[in-house]
Amino acid sequence: MNKEQLKIMKEHQGFIAALDQSGGSTPKALLAYGVKEDSYKNEEEMYLAVHAMRSRIIKSPAFNKEHILGAILFENTMNKKIDGLYTADFLWEEKGIIPFLKIDKGLAELDCGVQLMKPMPELDQLLKLANERHIFGTKMRSVIKEASEPGIKSVVEQQFAVARKVISYGLVPIIEPEVDIHIDDKKEAEELLHKYLWIELNKLADNELVMFKLTIPTVPNLYLDFMSDKRVVRVVALSGGYTMEHANYLLTQNKGLIASFSRALAENLRVSQTDEQFDKTLDKVVTAIYKASIT
Repeated sequence: MNKEQLKIMKEHQGFIAALDQSGGSTPKALLAYGVKEDSYKNEEEMYLAVHAMRSRIIKSPAFNKEHILGAILFENTMNKKIDGLYTADFLWEEKGIIPFLKIDKGLAELDCGVQLMKPMPELDQLLKLANERHIFGTKMRSVIKEASEPGIKSVVEQQFAVARKVISYGLVPIIEPEVDIHIDDKKEAEELLHKYLWIELNKLADNELVMFKLTIPTVPNLYLDFMSDKRVVRVVALSGGYTMEHANYLLTQNKGLIASFSRALAENLRVSQTDEQFDKTLDKVVTAIYKASIT
């Protein structure tokens, strides 16, 4: 583990940019950027197009360490280069931004009100590669669709089982049990999630470090107590489908919670923009998310 990066992640102000759309979400991300599906012929061309988009974001002057602490990458992006450097190395060496890696393989079918992560049979190999690529931490996502106690318990237990494996490789896992923002019992689901996160967190040793990436809670400051636990490096928030403006507003209601936005970060960026327009748009977004994250 890079101690300098750990200190920055724990102590500095800023937010984490999520640049980790993968699989089925990649065409949607490209379409929102203005790249239509008929502009690429196969998966390889699709990933080249999305890497070009992410490279443009990362290389922009607006994407800087003064506002951004870290960036979450998809495996394909990690294995590609920007200006001759692997993406994680470019982020850290050229931009001073800490690289994370999305490691889950997507969601299983809905069961008991939740979607667990699909099996990850090649996880050890991926974590070994993450170390070779100088990745600081990982991220894995589950989804909670209702306030089902057995379902939420199973989500949290699976997340921590993977987290322990990640920790064994010297990496810091971001645990992401997303609560769907549209469900009627969101508040109750978050209360159950809070309960089971504490149960599993208290099974970790003092030197086993994790991060949480959580839906902005219905009750402000629900997750504030996690922030003072020495095993929790940082608690960050996903945008969950909210617009950037609304996500930022909700963020300001939660002390210490910082952003880790994906769709909200890139919602106004377009392939047709000139570099000047692109940088100006991104700067406006980055500044707004940063201000919400330090409120």
